[in-house]
Amino acid sequence: MATAVIMPKQGQSVESCILTEWFKHVGDQVARGDLLFAYETDKASFEEEAQADGILLARFFEEGAEVPVLVNTAVIGAEGESIEEFRSGGSAVDEEPVAMEKPVAAEISVEEDTGVIEQQQVPVQPAGNGRVAISPRARKLAKERRVVVESIAGSGPGGRIIERDILEEIINGKRLTPLAQKKLEGEGLVVPGEGKTPYGKITSKELLESSQVAQGHAGISTGNYTDEPLSNVRKIIAGAMHRSLQNSAQLTHHLSANASRMLQLRKEVKNRMNNGYTYNITLNDMVCYAVIRALKVYPGANAHFLDGIIRKFNKVNMGLAVDTDRGLMVPALLHADDLSLPGLSSQLKELAETSKKGAISPDLLVPEAATFTVSNLGNYGVEMFTPVINLPQVAILGVNTIILRPTVLEDGSFGFQPYMGLSLTYDHRAIDGGPATQFLAEIKNQIEKLSPELL
Repeated sequence: MATAVIMPKQGQSVESCILTEWFKHVGDQVARGDLLFAYETDKASFEEEAQADGILLARFFEEGAEVPVLVNTAVIGAEGESIEEFRSGGSAVDEEPVAMEKPVAAEISVEEDTGVIEQQQVPVQPAGNGRVAISPRARKLAKERRVVVESIAGSGPGGRIIERDILEEIINGKRLTPLAQKKLEGEGLVVPGEGKTPYGKITSKELLESSQVAQGHAGISTGNYTDEPLSNVRKIIAGAMHRSLQNSAQLTHHLSANASRMLQLRKEVKNRMNNGYTYNITLNDMVCYAVIRALKVYPGANAHFLDGIIRKFNKVNMGLAVDTDRGLMVPALLHADDLSLPGLSSQLKELAETSKKGAISPDLLVPEAATFTVSNLGNYGVEMFTPVINLPQVAILGVNTIILRPTVLEDGSFGFQPYMGLSLTYDHRAIDGGPATQFLAEIKNQIEKLSPELL
């Protein structure tokens, strides 16, 4: 019997995924373990393997589609099997021909070049067995070159479409919509390798985008500016940041901590690493450790502001802002307060690397997973900034660069000391200014008393 291929659910918080690439075409032979398609959540990428042997009978979604989790995405089975019971309220965008009472095929309507292809049912001469016939080699070539096969009159026996028919269609340039063909002739644009619409017709918009990319631009350009479409990740980030500022009362306090002991501890780590010490503890690791210690003193900052309540957590789930190729990610390190400084350093590095590879669990990326977040821009030389809270968290610490400042030394003389800037943004609905300042001062205190005993 035919087998449905569903969109997997990656984490409790994930409701839909973006189908980014198909690895198999309809009609292809599929073996258990073969890669079928790639997909992504907000900030992680995955690949789905076939769980059965057979032929890929149908694909219900195109590349780029947002697919609800646990919904039928494709069907694997034997040639000629019905796929009707596997449809999820719509027609397959690509499927193996099946027998019909009155043989029909899709006639492409291109009166409006909108990138959406409408279908009308028109008679097609069957190939003797109740189905529109096409040879395997012709089907494979048509899929690779995105050729509309339904409108081709086959030259093979009984009207069967053969490879030669597909080649002639490619030579005749019928992959373009009429408007795209007109623009190609009048403006000398670059034809992309394939279209994104069903059946592969290339629209004028895709033609323009392809030409801009060929000229070193992304998106649509008029000559005075370039429009770049938002990626799925950017849409998520934009929505979260806007909701945060719109739905909370955010205020930022700034304070500096003497970083002399921290820098000395970092120097000690490097010396020990030369002698076999395995933990490369960074300044950011030390700051996170100091924040965790401070949160145990001021648990009011280790909380979520929810509907009518402030939920204070007994454990610290540390959120770490990580800059990746896909955009900003803030994974959570659960129960971070149970770790020593070396253990924390090791776990934070693993968390960051997993995020950069796109293999982080989606459940660790939702704002609710962390109870407090640290964002470090010190490596970029930033002296002061205003971080935005990840709601429903009630605070976030921004870590700035270290600069030398004139100060009074212990012997009463004047000199220069290294100071690290700290920027605490808090939700005034949950925390008042006094406790927020005391919490920030406690972070400063924890940084200034770091010692080699912690190694």
